[in-house]
Amino acid sequence: MSEQVKKKKKIKYFFDYTMLFIVIFLLLFGLVMLYSTSSYEANIKFEDSAFYFRKQAIASAIGIVVMLAIMLFDYHIVQRFAAIAYVVSLVLILLVLTPLGYEAGGARRWLNLGMSLQPAEVAKLALIIFFASVVCRFGEHIKEKRGLLIVLALAIPHSFCVLTITQNLSSAIIIFSIVLMMLFVATPQYKEYFIIAGIAVVFAVAMVLLVKYDILPTGLSYRFARIKAWMDPESYAANKGFQTLQALYAIGSGDIFGKGLGESIQKLGYLPEAQNDMIFSIICEELGLFGAIAIILLFVLLIWRFMVIANNAQDMFGALLVVGVMAHISIQVILNIAVVTNTIPNTGITLPFISYGGSSIVFLLAEMGLVLSVSRSIRLEG
Repeated sequence: MSEQVKKKKKIKYFFDYTMLFIVIFLLLFGLVMLYSTSSYEANIKFEDSAFYFRKQAIASAIGIVVMLAIMLFDYHIVQRFAAIAYVVSLVLILLVLTPLGYEAGGARRWLNLGMSLQPAEVAKLALIIFFASVVCRFGEHIKEKRGLLIVLALAIPHSFCVLTITQNLSSAIIIFSIVLMMLFVATPQYKEYFIIAGIAVVFAVAMVLLVKYDILPTGLSYRFARIKAWMDPESYAANKGFQTLQALYAIGSGDIFGKGLGESIQKLGYLPEAQNDMIFSIICEELGLFGAIAIILLFVLLIWRFMVIANNAQDMFGALLVVGVMAHISIQVILNIAVVTNTIPNTGITLPFISYGGSSIVFLLAEMGLVLSVSRSIRLEG
């Protein structure tokens, strides 16, 4: 009898094939939609309809190699480089101010290092590793207010530099939200987080009211013009509200099953940056509500797999790595869809795995490699 019990408790290794399938499917779907969305603009600008598609395909191939390579290593190795990752990512953001930095699409957010690199994407991965390590090192002290404040303070330099130097509000929000989510999971006291959330909501409502009733000084009022365009896009159709209106036209014209793949009208020069921030609106136009819901469900399924892996992780460091990546992807998906549907003001944020962006896709896949590495370490009783 005891022999049978021992056999039943035989340990086996777990690998999340479901997550890998979802990621590969999103990548392939993204390439199809990218080609459909960008071929017209690419042909006009570069006389090559596959220009954006080719660059994204190369970045995706590199990202897959990186993901598989990281997946095969023990994820504990990255903990040794947590402090280095923190410093290097901050230095890369500061380098945007040097001649290495360059402007694209009206924003100076990129570095030319022989290849195009967006430091904010490096920072997201670096901070996930760094704060997973820091929280583990703090141990029980992270539950104290002093420990909590110290960890939150460590997130401020990156968030502040991304916001002021690259003027990328969405990435600054994501970076700080990743840290908050990781701390929320690591500590049992929730009162502090409700206070932070309450302050953020009050601040957001106050800003909307100040802009709505023109209480802000002229200089600041101009800077918050996107809020005005969000509240009344038709009144700002000639400038700040133009992109939002075109995205809403695309969504509305898609109906339930869409016009068909490749049949979008808005991508023909009407919708600016259709292959970047607004690709979800083209998905709605070509594949309809059905296609949009299908993609959202895939992201929901991906988040569920994150939760399964985090709950079964071998240790706190592995669990926090997974939670950090889950926070990054889920927040970015929510913000992108909210912007496209005009639920929140336009902040310029891409849809993970689908929008155009070489450095974004490579670092996203590197994050997925870490998650898959954690999943490989899970041991289940059979």
